[in-house]
Amino acid sequence: MASTPGPPAQAEPDWEGVRLHVVSGKGGTGKTTVAAALALALAADGGRTLLIEVEGRQGIAELFGMAALPYEERKVATVSPARLGLPGTGQGEVYALAIDTELALLEYLEMFYKLGRAGKALQKVGFVDFATTIAPGVRDVLLTGKACEAARRKGPNGRRAYDAIVMDAPPTGRLTRFLNVNEEVAGLARFGPIHGQAQAVMRVLKSPETAVHFVTLLEEMPVQETVDGIADLRAAQLPVGGVMVNMVRPPVLDAAALDAVDGDHREEVAVALGEAGLGGRSRKPETVRAAVEPLLGPLLAQAREHAERVELEREQRLDLRQVERPMYELPLLGEGVDLGGLYRLAGELKRQGAA
Repeated sequence: MASTPGPPAQAEPDWEGVRLHVVSGKGGTGKTTVAAALALALAADGGRTLLIEVEGRQGIAELFGMAALPYEERKVATVSPARLGLPGTGQGEVYALAIDTELALLEYLEMFYKLGRAGKALQKVGFVDFATTIAPGVRDVLLTGKACEAARRKGPNGRRAYDAIVMDAPPTGRLTRFLNVNEEVAGLARFGPIHGQAQAVMRVLKSPETAVHFVTLLEEMPVQETVDGIADLRAAQLPVGGVMVNMVRPPVLDAAALDAVDGDHREEVAVALGEAGLGGRSRKPETVRAAVEPLLGPLLAQAREHAERVELEREQRLDLRQVERPMYELPLLGEGVDLGGLYRLAGELKRQGAA
């Protein structure tokens, strides 16, 4: 089985004109990691990117090796093409914001109702938690609204405050409901500031300036959730972006090689292992065979398991291609994702044209 052809050396970006990148995926697929890598890639040519977290897990701070982020926009990285292992000049910045739902609601109440100290009093008696629990649509308006406001914001010079916004969104199962805020608050507020805010948010989310990306693994459940999530977004007329396939293992052995190993060439494999030194210094065939034979079965079993996984991944790729969206593959980092690994993933996304 041949391996999947790699991407071009450096592709043109697929998301020209997109300012708000929403990143979702099934839990465990690494969506926060991919969202952070995308933010770095988008800033690498000299841009300014805001990376937003909405779930209160402080995953961004952990990735960048920082203390918990406060409810304010704070610079977390300076990035250049060279830092991503790519040619080019320029230096960009990545800022991060971990949205606190309670503080966002108090900010909203102050903005529209000028509550001042009364808002603080509401927080003390538990009103804020009560309001966002019984009306989760209000919470989602606040969270998505913050991202949309950042996408539209301009500085004193009239230029956009950020070139791109990347939102680390809730998992796939809750994504469409989270984004479709207009429907969620329709029964709660048919007019007034909340209703107006929801409509303003939907104008941004349904515009060509927004793309919703999915992070998945080449496994049955994450792939199925991705396919279903894309179908849900399309039904809600929300813009579908790309599919980021994370933790891809390189195919080391193909099916033909394994057939040869299991068949007439088993003896040749044993000889090759002996020549590699597994039989010690002895050149006697019987001595080499005695040393290699206990290793041969387990080694072939592992090789067979690897080939089966490669075949399953090939089938999952075919399923993902049915959604007809750009697809990017990110390697499995065996040592885990540290800051160096994060920059490596950012370089892969940029090299493949995702930024």
